[in-house]
Amino acid sequence: MARNKYDVDEQLESPFDIRHFKRAIVYVKKYKAQMILALFLSILAVVIGLFAPVLTQYAIDNSMKNKDIPQLLFIAFLLLITIIVNIIFTTIRSKIMTRVGQDIIYDIRKDLFKHLQDLSFEYYDNRPHGKILVRVINYVNSVSDVLSNGIINFILEIFNLVFIVVFMFAMHWQMALVILAGVPFLMAIIMFIKNKQRRAWQAVSNKSSNLNAYLHEGLEGVKVTQLFVREDENAGIFQKLSEAYRDKWMVAVTYNNLLWPSVDTISVVISAAIYLTGLLVIGPASISLGTIVAMGGYASRFWQPIMNLSNLFNSVINTVSYLERIFETLDEPVKIKDKENAIEMPPIKGDVTFENVTFAYDESKTVLENLSFTVKSGESVALVGPTGAGKTTIVNLISRFYDTSKGRVLIDGIDISDVTLHSLRSQMGIMLQDSVIFSGNIADNIRYGKLDATDDEMKKACCTVRADSFINEMPDGYNSAIIERGASLSQGQRQLIAFARTLISDPKILVLDEATSSIDAKTERLLQEGLNELLKGRTSFIIAHRLSTIKNCDKIMYVSNKGITECGTHDELMAKKGDYYKLYTASEQ
Repeated sequence: MARNKYDVDEQLESPFDIRHFKRAIVYVKKYKAQMILALFLSILAVVIGLFAPVLTQYAIDNSMKNKDIPQLLFIAFLLLITIIVNIIFTTIRSKIMTRVGQDIIYDIRKDLFKHLQDLSFEYYDNRPHGKILVRVINYVNSVSDVLSNGIINFILEIFNLVFIVVFMFAMHWQMALVILAGVPFLMAIIMFIKNKQRRAWQAVSNKSSNLNAYLHEGLEGVKVTQLFVREDENAGIFQKLSEAYRDKWMVAVTYNNLLWPSVDTISVVISAAIYLTGLLVIGPASISLGTIVAMGGYASRFWQPIMNLSNLFNSVINTVSYLERIFETLDEPVKIKDKENAIEMPPIKGDVTFENVTFAYDESKTVLENLSFTVKSGESVALVGPTGAGKTTIVNLISRFYDTSKGRVLIDGIDISDVTLHSLRSQMGIMLQDSVIFSGNIADNIRYGKLDATDDEMKKACCTVRADSFINEMPDGYNSAIIERGASLSQGQRQLIAFARTLISDPKILVLDEATSSIDAKTERLLQEGLNELLKGRTSFIIAHRLSTIKNCDKIMYVSNKGITECGTHDELMAKKGDYYKLYTASEQ
């Protein structure tokens, strides 16, 4: 699909939606006690701070006028106390909200990761992994401050404004009206840039997503890049993506920067208007110098929360674009999931039946059509045929990584869509051509399939698949460290560890999808003995291009033309001289 590409923007055309914040409040409610305490401390600091202009007015109009030095020193001491108390309360509040912000990050990221673990293969087939990672890491980090400090600051600044307005009107209502005269101009500016700003930050999130997707892809494929000497071309692509991100960022920042100079300009004009109104319009006879200075102090305090609210508005606009992406991921439907009345899969014996199964990855291409077959418990079945015919699709349907479009897949006569995924997959083992090895050590990776496995069980599994010899040669044996994706091991060694991991889980149905293709011929011959032990008593499905490795299977199914065109033992199919015969003889040449 087109969206599975690093340079395709993800479109979200919905307007600004306050419901994103209402939904995000769910994460905030858990910490309402801490947030109420932080808000209470902040309000106390604000109220105490608002007495400073009153003290200043009294000092100018009384203490200085009467030359009362002791009183002036006492007022200075009270001003110092207000500053110290403000700092103490603000520091405590900052520590509380820092912790709350990190807790909110943890909760959102935990829910995202859990949901991503449940999403079907189809979701990952259609999206570059870099675009997924940026949502879990960058976007969650970006929203945390607004969801914690942002909410507190919004409430605090509203209280701050209310208190300032009350103090202003209590001191001189005409001058208070002069200060409030600038508010309509600011609101007009905010309304003008609001939608443009949101679209700009949404574009930034798109370009950031694209950049991360290509970076992830480039790091994953760095060996191929160097092999084909693609460094300069890739650097050019990365430069274009970086430039696109930079350009969109500059546009968004330009809109952001329209707010604070607007507030600053209006504040300066209003401050000048206060002194002009006080001295020229109202006149010294009706207003004292101390009152004018105090109102100037309140004016600067009045515009500070306005400035803070405008900055918070910028953050809200940015956060909405990130919340859209986060909730879009959380809202991605889990297509492969347990039914409401799903039952536990009983211990599997191994009978597998396909009943008129039709499957398509998308509407334009049907891979399997009306496919029916039965495999008895303990049988080994090889799936062969041309690339893209549906061999891997068949085994993916058995594991229910995808649901059938039509028809049913049954194990021991039970429709696998009626049982829980855990009870089904925990009794299955799947070996892929490129098995993932996780960072940690060798023992951790082998126990991945059975966390409570003993050392004896682990070593027995490794001996069975012939992995013990190279493990024992490593400096720390089973405790030898493995770096990300097992880069310190050969591909064959990684595959042998994956074999041991599968065996230790004791699967009842085993799937080997090109599982031995990465192993050299000598190791494969040794491994074959272990595989014979591994396949014993288990229903197994084997996909292999080296047909010599599947000659002894109980059944060989030739997959082609959206179904199975031939089925039988190796000797039976060779005698027919059909598609399998042609494939086998061609591979032997």
